[in-house]
Amino acid sequence: MNCEQQMSMLIKVQEMGFVTLELNLYLDTHPCDKDALNDFNCAVERLKKYKQAYEQEYGPLVSFGMGGYAKETWQWVDSPWPWEL
Repeated sequence: MNCEQQMSMLIKVQEMGFVTLELNLYLDTHPCDKDALNDFNCAVERLKKYKQAYEQEYGPLVSFGMGGYAKETWQWVDSPWPWEL
């Protein structure tokens, strides 16, 4: 397992999660800003791709139903968990 690559992928997920959250908050007060809405939609798509790539390589990011397909075994118990990196 390449911990540096895993950490790099996790950081991308976290960064894009931050971007989507900030844009979401901005859009709460500026709902007619079409550029921000476009940026938000692009960020959400990128976040989905980052999460999917991470989970396919290293397992689920969360345990409660949004962590992707469980393959043949229950992967949530596999270490290290995202917060243990």
